[in-house]
Amino acid sequence: MENTVALDLSIVFAILSGKVSRAINRELYRSYREAGFDVTPEQNLVLLYLWDKDGVTQQEIASATYHDKPSVTRLLDNMEKNGLVVRVTSKNDKRSNLVYLTKKGREFKMALSPISLSVMNKAISGLSKDEVETAEYLFRKVFCNLK
Repeated sequence: MENTVALDLSIVFAILSGKVSRAINRELYRSYREAGFDVTPEQNLVLLYLWDKDGVTQQEIASATYHDKPSVTRLLDNMEKNGLVVRVTSKNDKRSNLVYLTKKGREFKMALSPISLSVMNKAISGLSKDEVETAEYLFRKVFCNLK
């Protein structure tokens, strides 16, 4: 028989509805704007991926960020308009584009990373190191269960 656990439905609903994620994104968005950066949290997710692995397909970005392809296309359209990325037709597959960071996109890393870290530290303020590690472990486990 499977192990069942009594759940506080109000917190489960907050997590399932994305309330926690939206609160963090709202704070990220506000913090980026206050620092003078015209970037959204969703665009920052794309930047995070590209800072680690530049020159990837839009499909790879969609898979890595858990966004659908049309959403990624819109994100990249705006990011390209703002000079953060450039799309280049793949030499191996003319049907797909490879996405590369521009100089401006690479330079954003030094400025956005501390802002993002500050917001995340605010989000977990009041939690002990053990509580943060436990939460991270549990979220990873739940995520893996649903992959």
